[in-house]
Order: sequence, then C-alpha cells, then structure tokens
Amino acid sequence: MFQTSYVIRFGDCDPAGIVFYPNYLRWFDATFHALLRSRGRGHQDLCAELGIVGMGLVEVGSKFRSPATDGDELTVAVTGAEWHDRAVRFAYRGSVGDRVVLEGFETRGMFVRKGEALGLSSTAPLKAYLEQPAVT
Repeated sequence: MFQTSYVIRFGDCDPAGIVFYPNYLRWFDATFHALLRSRGRGHQDLCAELGIVGMGLVEVGSKFRSPATDGDELTVAVTGAEWHDRAVRFAYRGSVGDRVVLEGFETRGMFVRKGEALGLSSTAPLKAYLEQPAVT
C-alpha cells in the first residue's frame, strides 16, 4: 500500500543499543502522514477539506520480532487497512532488509466537534482520498 524508510540513529536507541520502543510508534505515525502527503495533502489541509478536527489514534499496538540498532535502515510499510464506519485500522510492518523487526497497527478515528465534545464521523471520505493514485 505504502512504505518509507528511516535511518536509525544513536539517539533512537536505549542504553542496550536497541531502538527504544516508543520510537516505533513515532515512525508508524510519520508513515501515516507520509501516506497522506503521497496523495497530495498533509494532515491539516486534508482535515480542513473533510471538515474534521483530526485523524487521531483510538488504539495502537505492536509485536517486536527482532531488534534494530544504530545505523540500520528501517522500512515501515502500511500493509493494509481495515475500514469501519467510524474508524480505520492500519497495519504496519517494520523491517531491516528482509528481516522483520516489528508488526503493528494504529486504529484512527475521524474526529469532529460536537458542541464542547469531540465525536467520530465517517471514514468514507478518507478511504476515497487514499484510493487516489499517488501524486508524482
């Protein structure tokens, strides 16, 4: 569906020299935003167009398969999307070369203002946007 790469730096690692796990969640998020941009718009512009406040997380998780360290090039791929009326679950796989480092997911909702509170709206406009071909 989409992929991008990140070079792991010393500052991304814990004292044992392996990637500090919250960084994987940061790279999942960055990959999602790169996916949006690959279709022509960033998060803020797309939210304005769709009339939503944001595309925020409602659930996130991962399974760590093998360590990644300083100097590795981590490729993060969006491997699929499970669409529901008010949420979408994106599947991710992180790998260094052919070695799978982690698999994970983000469930995102399309947030709108409902008075003083936030509520969820339909994911259909986001699905239609992401089904467009990548902008070259």
